Amino acid sequence: MDDTLRYPIGDFQPPEALGPNDREGLIRQIEEAPGHLRRALAGLGPEQLDTPYRPAGWTLRQVAHHLPDSHLNAYVRFRLALTEDVPVIKPYEEARWAELADARTAPVDLSLDLLDAIHRRLTLLLQSLEPENWARTLSHPKSGIMSLDRLLALYAWHGRHHVAQIDALRRRLGWSGVAVSRA
Repeated sequence: MDDTLRYPIGDFQPPEALGPNDREGLIRQIEEAPGHLRRALAGLGPEQLDTPYRPAGWTLRQVAHHLPDSHLNAYVRFRLALTEDVPVIKPYEEARWAELADARTAPVDLSLDLLDAIHRRLTLLLQSLEPENWARTLSHPKSGIMSLDRLLALYAWHGRHHVAQIDALRRRLGWSGVAVSRA
């Protein structure tokens, strides 16, 4: 299968190192992600929202619900790493979460509002960090030890990644001018 459908901006590449300007840019990307998701979903009706972004992929509705699920976990992970010494975090089965009834059927506005709130809090937290905080780490059972710098880069990429999936589907199917109410 063509991985450009799955990873339209490329797979996540962890940064070698981040400086203050890099972090500022990544925090801005996290701050702006909810608005980009709203724009990407604007005007789509139920049929469009229930269209997979790629063959055997999630529907746009599932993607819209996945982002706040994932970023709520990110918010908790940052807080754990800031308050505990190398906490072991609990992964979750994101594919199974995407199959739950709310992820398959709920109005996307619920998750857009949730993502707004999570990102406002996360942005405030990230902007408050001192330079030495970025070296704090957590332990992911599958990915190993991860610094807050890596987490910052990962979740900034993650928001762009899913918005790009939606944008790519809209382009492929000619939905750029769709003006249908959202469900």
